[in-house]
Amino acid sequence: MITEVKMNTLADELIEKLHTKTAAIGVVGLGYVGLPLAVEKAKAGYNVIGFDVQQEKVEAVNKGQNYIGDVIPADLEALVAAGKLMATSDYHFMNDVDAIAICVPTPLDIYKQPNMSYVESSAKAIAKHIKKGTLVVLESTTYPGTTEELIKPILEEAGLVCGEDFFLAYSPERVDPGNKHFKTKNTPKVVGGMTPACTKAAAAMYRSVLEGEVHEVSSPAVAEMEKILENTFRNINIALANEMAILCNKMGIDVWEVIDAAATKPYGFMPFYPGPGLGGHCIPIDPWYLTWKAREYNYHTRLIETAGEINDSMPDFVVQRCMEILNEKGKAINGAKILVLGVAYKKDIADYRESPVLPILDRMTKAGADWTAVDPHVGEFRLNGEKVKAYNLEEVNLSDADLVLITTNHSDFNYDLIADQAKLVFDTRNTFAKDIKETVYSL
Repeated sequence: MITEVKMNTLADELIEKLHTKTAAIGVVGLGYVGLPLAVEKAKAGYNVIGFDVQQEKVEAVNKGQNYIGDVIPADLEALVAAGKLMATSDYHFMNDVDAIAICVPTPLDIYKQPNMSYVESSAKAIAKHIKKGTLVVLESTTYPGTTEELIKPILEEAGLVCGEDFFLAYSPERVDPGNKHFKTKNTPKVVGGMTPACTKAAAAMYRSVLEGEVHEVSSPAVAEMEKILENTFRNINIALANEMAILCNKMGIDVWEVIDAAATKPYGFMPFYPGPGLGGHCIPIDPWYLTWKAREYNYHTRLIETAGEINDSMPDFVVQRCMEILNEKGKAINGAKILVLGVAYKKDIADYRESPVLPILDRMTKAGADWTAVDPHVGEFRLNGEKVKAYNLEEVNLSDADLVLITTNHSDFNYDLIADQAKLVFDTRNTFAKDIKETVYSL
């Protein structure tokens, strides 16, 4: 009975602080997820401290300088000037916060196994400074069981008991860079806590900040699994579209026309589209977290792994098609001048994490192609550890290229100019109207 009163009292005190906006909020990781979340929390009226090990990000935030596309620069500048948002690499400031969101990367290692080092190090840093009544929410995408099996034991090393002395939950990020309609503010949120009090406290924090619905689930594992399901659903369906594209190419059928025709059915079909491969930090990576965890239960996720293999093979297919298109015109890829339009993994953003364009460029290099990357959003990128410049379209000579390869359909590319001046175009994004020119090839 004493424990129950203690738990409810601490939870109620925290929730009251959240309602009155007197709680201080911490956000660990100031990247594509963390910075927009920190900004929204500060806009909601909280005093927010952002933590990041990268000093350049800390300095940029404290100067009010934005580096994330989904953040409005004027908002960041105003919040910093008003003292509502600050950044630091000093985790001693954890002593000053009442609720903490962990938004650090969860990459794969070279064997496609989870690299939990960023999450683990964040949890250990928090454990050194956690106090009674603190809420900790993990937002990084991960395998089911992470919150309970990894985070909880680390935090309890501080001598506090989860659900009684502090509150722990999982709430997956749902950031879609470049989405014009859904941002951090209005995207529905899923929350699962270790105990009902944990869920209640975490949900209260998000409801005080976001406009989207906050959906409570029974445990962190449910919330972790639903996030994996979201991205695995997309991964598998995109793999089907990619496999259809490969087969349609062999059969001389336009896959885009096929998909458009299928999409006329008002039920039972949802259109997904092929492309040069998957990119971003979620869809190409998250399903592998589940395949890794499934092995603990002696289960082999065959469909998920096959879909991953298909999507991972698309850069090879794209380069092979480039070879075939050039061969039709009596030109070998070895020594061919190829303009690659787009480095980012999707249109109108600067994010090139896991971009399929990188393996395409790597394979072109090995094939002896003389390629130049063009991307108005990505000024510079790294390929195999080396810095590479990405040019603007105005800086290159379209008519001098043996082939123009469209890998990212940025809105600010001049497609009329491309179609008019390029000798050959291979369009992997269905940018051009059907049969616009016989020198324009589709995926």
